[in-house]
Amino acid sequence: MTNTTGGAVVTVSRRITAPAEDIFRILADPGRHPDLDGSGMLRGGVFDAEVSAVGDVFVMRIHYGPYGDYEMNNHVIEYEPGRRIGWEPRPGRGHPDASTPGAAWGHRWIFDLLPDGAGATVVTETFDGSRLPEGKRAEVAGGRAWWQTQMASTLERLADLCAAR
Repeated sequence: MTNTTGGAVVTVSRRITAPAEDIFRILADPGRHPDLDGSGMLRGGVFDAEVSAVGDVFVMRIHYGPYGDYEMNNHVIEYEPGRRIGWEPRPGRGHPDASTPGAAWGHRWIFDLLPDGAGATVVTETFDGSRLPEGKRAEVAGGRAWWQTQMASTLERLADLCAAR
């Protein structure tokens, strides 16, 4: 497992014993995201559709103590089957910033998959907060250890899901 950070960008990598295509299928299915969520905040997808292209939007139900239950609208900004998938969350129904104009903070979740020998893949999860407002960027930079722990847990859960197949 590799953890790196730079300011408001946090990355964690892990080698998973599964083909990149199998891992990608899990990542492209928002219904599976609660199964791999290392933060424990995801409660489920609002729709059953899988991500299939840049421009798709998938909605996730979330619970976060200070905000309670709310939704995030995730706009797919990267989509390369078997290689890369990423989205930019924006506040949705029930989120305190949902009615605020320009509430898209610009942070992104990206997963890169690099085949590594027969039946294995190095998966790199990136939280890119470089587009966040300055105060939010500082929060990410100051909380890197927390982010790394959650992301490492996500990749561990992803590895477990792949092993169970």
